[in-house]
Amino acid sequence: MNFLTIGHRGVMGVEPENTLRSFVAAQQAGLDAIELDLHLSKDGALVVMHDADVERTTDGSGPIADKTLAELRALDAGKGERIPVFEEVLDAVRAPLQAEIKDVSAARALAEVMRRRDLVSRVEVLSFHDEAIAEIARLVPGVRTALVADHYGTEVVERAGAVGAATLVLNIRRLTLEIVEHARAADLRIIGWVVNTLAHLRFVRALELDGATTDFPEIKRTGRFTA
Repeated sequence: MNFLTIGHRGVMGVEPENTLRSFVAAQQAGLDAIELDLHLSKDGALVVMHDADVERTTDGSGPIADKTLAELRALDAGKGERIPVFEEVLDAVRAPLQAEIKDVSAARALAEVMRRRDLVSRVEVLSFHDEAIAEIARLVPGVRTALVADHYGTEVVERAGAVGAATLVLNIRRLTLEIVEHARAADLRIIGWVVNTLAHLRFVRALELDGATTDFPEIKRTGRFTA
């Protein structure tokens, strides 16, 4: 089985999350794919940040939606990095991307970029929100989608099926063999997050998951020898 190792917001355990510096480091570490998060700025730019508010990861404060791209660009996102827009990430790294969208408006903005740049084979779209997945699937024929879940039971499999997601990205703290077996019966791929220790890695390999999302690049190397 080809076990995938996915860089969480780049390699956020060692570099500022969701920055070009972090994404380039993830690619240099040989991670199989890179996960990132998308929000819309006040003026409609598709910016790469996890939180809806800038306070945790920059020297600014306030919601992303209340700031223009220029205002966001003025912030320090860590080690002098600036908040990137999605297309800058596309140009900075060659690795496959997992783009997590927070709502339907972000889905529409991402769909426009995906169609224009022919990204169906490179970008998999993730979301916690069923309606966002349904919207990107409607707008981008052939797009690969994944449902992300934190608090869930076996019903997450039916949710994925209802929106046509081929993959589940699941918090490993709630993952059970029953859920894995239910997902496999529905022919779903399963990625575990966040896998940051050897114990985490042994757990997801024992459950025979398809991959792991990690904050640390060394999980890639360790994963080759852990089953």
